[in-house]
Amino acid sequence: MAATRAPLSSYQNPSSTPTLKSPPKPSYVAFEIKASTLRKKKKQNVIRCEIKSFENPHNWTIEPDTPIRVFHNHPEAQVAMASGSAVKKVCLFYCAETKSLAQKVAAQSDAIELRSISWRKFDDGFPNIFIPNAHGIRGHHVAFLASFSSPSVIFEQLSVIYALPKLFISSFTLVLPFFPTGTSERMEDEGDVATAFTLARALSNIPISMGGPTSLVIYDIHALQERFYFGDNILPCFESGIPLLKSRLQQLPDSDNISIAFPDDGAWKRFHKQLQHFPTVFCFPFPSNKLELRVFKTTYT
Repeated sequence: MAATRAPLSSYQNPSSTPTLKSPPKPSYVAFEIKASTLRKKKKQNVIRCEIKSFENPHNWTIEPDTPIRVFHNHPEAQVAMASGSAVKKVCLFYCAETKSLAQKVAAQSDAIELRSISWRKFDDGFPNIFIPNAHGIRGHHVAFLASFSSPSVIFEQLSVIYALPKLFISSFTLVLPFFPTGTSERMEDEGDVATAFTLARALSNIPISMGGPTSLVIYDIHALQERFYFGDNILPCFESGIPLLKSRLQQLPDSDNISIAFPDDGAWKRFHKQLQHFPTVFCFPFPSNKLELRVFKTTYT
């Protein structure tokens, strides 16, 4: 028996042996139902069928006088049946400096599961790192909350960052709240080393996980053009904490009497569009003989 887009139908229990008539051949079929058994159960006819459109066969029991509704095989309906209200679970790893922050983040959502790392060292000072229950994160979405606060911790954290995507995880996200070498993004004299490009190149070599390239989240990077320092094997996502700053400033009792000061012209170019609703003050160096003067300018918008 083939299920089609026919309107609502039901099977009545006749007094005699039922005769099943094959419906006209449809122009298309949503899924097939094969009647395998027709028997009597407690004076009621029961039809056991098998729906073959799913990956795993399912046995269904259709009671008499029960309407059988057949829906069109629409992609949206398939998604609704397959996924439902599934929530993406994330395993969040962290370094020693971001432990308290990771705990606060995990407390905001039940979909985040904290995972720890054993940060040990050998006698010579080199890292001796261990990721507990590495098999337990296979097929999971994984994130790492890093902190490159000093050169001494970058190597050990890079070692973990390079290792996690190779544990057969579904996806990998690296959250780096602060990009430390962002201010060294250009050369002013021949021989200057742009360490921002060096760190960006190191992060661009993170192995690809099962879900594809690593997502790199950085907050308030020094210059937006540093996006192009990263290679094609990583997806940089630049976020900003300015909306949180504006929300906090608006909660202050004297929020109508606040001005935003920028230390230089570069900072003004980088952030003034996000703070254009406040009076702004910026300064820039103005050399005169042996003196360096600070010139302030206030703009009201």
